[in-house]
Amino acid sequence: MRYYIIAGEASGDLHGANLMRALREKDPQAEFRFWGGDAMAAVGGTPVRHIRDLAIMGFVEVVAHLGTVLGNISFCKHDILEYHPDVVIGVDYPGFNLKIEAWAHKQGFRTVHYISPNLWAWKKGRINGMRRSLDLLCCILPFEQRFFAENDFPQAIYVGHPLLDAISAEGAIADNGRPIVALLPGSRRQELRESLPKMVELARLRPQYRYVVAGMSLLGKELYTKLIPADSNIEVVYDQTYPLLASAYAAVVCSGTATLETALFNVPQVVCYSGNPLSYLIARAVVGRRIKYISLVNLIADSPVVTELIQRDFNPDRLEFELYRITKDNIKRQRMLKEYAAMRALLGNGGASNRTAQAIIDLIK
Repeated sequence: MRYYIIAGEASGDLHGANLMRALREKDPQAEFRFWGGDAMAAVGGTPVRHIRDLAIMGFVEVVAHLGTVLGNISFCKHDILEYHPDVVIGVDYPGFNLKIEAWAHKQGFRTVHYISPNLWAWKKGRINGMRRSLDLLCCILPFEQRFFAENDFPQAIYVGHPLLDAISAEGAIADNGRPIVALLPGSRRQELRESLPKMVELARLRPQYRYVVAGMSLLGKELYTKLIPADSNIEVVYDQTYPLLASAYAAVVCSGTATLETALFNVPQVVCYSGNPLSYLIARAVVGRRIKYISLVNLIADSPVVTELIQRDFNPDRLEFELYRITKDNIKRQRMLKEYAAMRALLGNGGASNRTAQAIIDLIK
């Protein structure tokens, strides 16, 4: 069968690749045409667009790149018509994928969205359009299936969290005797520009640790070189986030999928986020008081397991204080690790990729 798969970010590339492997196990004749990154390319198939050219976040930023976004949408529609797949699969990346899926459904293609958008947090109004345009919605958080059931969305199923399949502790960062503080400044250029300078300042304030940045080569190594002073005590390892987390004593993490990855490696962390002030104000106004947290760890646990430093609170002084708490306060460390275990239990067992692949094949057949 022919599968057209769209992933627009690093996490989507990872989960898309695992889904492709699972599909190929169940359908040895599977043909893939995809938007994604190096992980999906390693599985095989025909790449269309690379994620390095797609990751845009924030209301203001999307408007600034509107021409590029609209051009990609137009090209994608034309490409799907030419390929004529058995199913169109969007992996996360909802701002783009939901538009493509709605169009594809009208053209008569089967449509699947893997990793549900956070409609329980905001944009609940999307649910009616999604109900009409999706043949299958695969949810990865335990409370999402209940949310969709309560909102008359029978084609939504819970498959489990794909990170449980992806986490691997293979390899490690070479030990030089000092505890490692992992710095995860984000997977997008704009996140990096906001987060990394503050993390660099933290390393100056607390020089007793070994600071290692989880770099991403697809963002360009020159960007890290530009943001990290040559005389700093900061190292960068590229495309080795899991070996880094497997070696880390603590972490400072830009909010996103990385917060859950860090928790699954049992690394005490401080979560941070700083973005365009206008985009943040718009997001807060849309979300209102329904959502108390921004990190996946706290959202899943529904409690403040990890400290979140947002906008002005994300500054070197607060970072230094919170790093002290998670490295020197053993009671706080042990409490966080215990809450990690409880949160992981909520996610259940692995197998999300296999369950999703089987559901897609059942849909097509």
